[in-house]
Amino acid sequence: MRARSIVLAGLAAGTLAVAGCVSIGGGEPPESLLTLTSTATAPQGSGARAGGQASEGAIAVMTPEAPAKLDVLRVPVTVSETEIAYLKEAYWVEKPARLFRRLLGETLRTRTDALIIDSDDSPTEPRVKLRGMLIDMGYDASTGSAVVRFDAVRSDIDGNTVSRRFEAIESGVAADAGAVGPALNRAANRVAADVADWIAGGA
Repeated sequence: MRARSIVLAGLAAGTLAVAGCVSIGGGEPPESLLTLTSTATAPQGSGARAGGQASEGAIAVMTPEAPAKLDVLRVPVTVSETEIAYLKEAYWVEKPARLFRRLLGETLRTRTDALIIDSDDSPTEPRVKLRGMLIDMGYDASTGSAVVRFDAVRSDIDGNTVSRRFEAIESGVAADAGAVGPALNRAANRVAADVADWIAGGA
């Protein structure tokens, strides 16, 4: 990809301002990096265990699959039905799917007494596995919105598998990293809370 800003010609007047805020390729290293921070944090001293009669078992949170547009350290901008660009000066500290995995894990810890496994090292066989596809975690230029969409799949040791789509949209967001980053964090936390409630309710 070419390291230069792109001009998005032919867009509606409401989206022309985005043209100067998206780019493709490299350039100077960013001054700061974006991350996801959970708004639901388990208190100090809290814990869980798997095994034993009183145990709630273990829930494994797997790293979601993600399309190519999210398998990078950039924030995708949906320009049209057929065009994707990247938000200028907006870089994730880690790929979005792994950030979202840890956000889901921390949120689940506040919703259930089960042992939550949100790393690749699994000390025990989980009773429930949460996987899925992170469809969107980016910016929609046509609506000025930050969008997070996640197709969750829940499976258990009894062979039951169910899926559900979750979505959160933050509207009225300016097309710059300082506004889009916090908006994506809010949207991701809303999705994580809804997924955690769904998992905890069936766990």
